[in-house]
Amino acid sequence: MKITTRHEGEAEILELSGDITLYNTPEVRKAILGLLKEKRVPQLLVDMRAVRYIDSSGVASLVEGLKASRDLNSRFALYGLTKTTREVLELTRLVRVFEVHETEAEALAGKSKGDDLAREAGNGVK
Repeated sequence: MKITTRHEGEAEILELSGDITLYNTPEVRKAILGLLKEKRVPQLLVDMRAVRYIDSSGVASLVEGLKASRDLNSRFALYGLTKTTREVLELTRLVRVFEVHETEAEALAGKSKGDDLAREAGNGVK
């Protein structure tokens, strides 16, 4: 597991690489909560493009980050889900709870495909 952070505009990007399992979840949790609770970043975007696998403890860390972000009025989003990580979040129905984007650009813009579809439906555009 490799964890790095970088700043992009008003957002802090947490780049995760490798498998997120019970073994390394404490590191992921510490990184997420440190950015949200200690550094008080206004936006935390989690780059999941290089995450090959996530187990239930990893999902729990993401949920804890989401809860902390809501408590602190920060934005928390995931992007670049691999097939495996997306399947885990879909099976748990958490893909609907998280703000999820395909690309970093979409995450930075705060815009997802679902936003476009909802906007089109609201405007009567098909």
